[in-house]
Amino acid sequence: MTGACAITLRIWLSSAGAATTQVIRMLRDNPDAHPVRVHGTNVDPAAPALAACDVAEVEPHRVSDAEYADFALDFCRRHGIDVLIPPRRLDALAPRTADFAAAGTRLMTSSPAAIRVLTSKSRTYETARAIGVPVPDWRVVSDADGLRAAVAELRAAGGPVCIKPAGEYSAFGFRILDDGPPSLRDLLQPARPLVSVGAVAEALERAAQAREKVPRFIVMPYLDGPEVSVDCLSAPGGELLAAVPRAKQGRYRLLLDDPEAARIARLVVRHFGLAYLSNVQLRHWHGRPVLLEANPRPSAGIFQTAFTGVNLPWAAVRLLRTGDAGPLSGLRLGGRVAVTEVATEVREVTPGVVRQRTAHPGELAATA
Repeated sequence: MTGACAITLRIWLSSAGAATTQVIRMLRDNPDAHPVRVHGTNVDPAAPALAACDVAEVEPHRVSDAEYADFALDFCRRHGIDVLIPPRRLDALAPRTADFAAAGTRLMTSSPAAIRVLTSKSRTYETARAIGVPVPDWRVVSDADGLRAAVAELRAAGGPVCIKPAGEYSAFGFRILDDGPPSLRDLLQPARPLVSVGAVAEALERAAQAREKVPRFIVMPYLDGPEVSVDCLSAPGGELLAAVPRAKQGRYRLLLDDPEAARIARLVVRHFGLAYLSNVQLRHWHGRPVLLEANPRPSAGIFQTAFTGVNLPWAAVRLLRTGDAGPLSGLRLGGRVAVTEVATEVREVTPGVVRQRTAHPGELAATA
């Protein structure tokens, strides 16, 4: 995959978020000096990441799995995509891996079976506990009575309690359950996602009365920080090739030399047979690390791993295409990096119209 005469590799980053700009930089500045052409899509034509792509297009919003998969296949055929790296809609795309291969596209994904389990936090915890991975206590609720009972039981064990959707909603829907009035100190600190048990119960009751579809929620202890996010590179079948634990420290990110976090990540990756890029998140409960969630996709913050000396996104592309991730030894862990911001002029993408651009050297700075 080296050499000046190498054929340009067309990589599609679907559902491209703001941090995707940094992954684009890592793919372009790959250690093999292989030329790449980056395609990006987002449901928002003004998404900042689209301005960093060589080819940008708007993708459909709120469509069925079948419709999204058909869109993705059509996109790959129209643009001759070699590699598709999706951070969303994996449940729609993974079952169609053979269709993408027939279209000449390698889909970076784990198995549909693994995705089905890991997109349910309750099934993830059940499976993880069965294989010896430490997990917090939890309850699954979908109505007001179940919520009140779960909160009472978990609060009896001591400590604050939180609630979040049991499915794949990223951080959306997370709330700390707090019935007390705010203190002056609370009002002078950054806002926290607090809500009373009564308010949540009333929302569930109103939804039931209106016959709305109510998703299942997880009620669990609010776990102690810092959160440790382990970016993983693995071969198909779950052989862990590299693990980079990260934690936040204000505006800094710590690249941890944390054998216990890596051990837990290895157990999760191996059991679920995760392939290519995945992410295992941990927090602490009663003083020990426990699994918060596992995602069969690259994390938004994976660009921070560039400072370890190994280009994980490119290694995953190599692994997907050739079965060889390239050199991975010498990970520099234990360092600290700063997260900074830059302003970048962007141009709107007209829905349904492909816009092409040429990136300029140095255009993409390290940003949050």
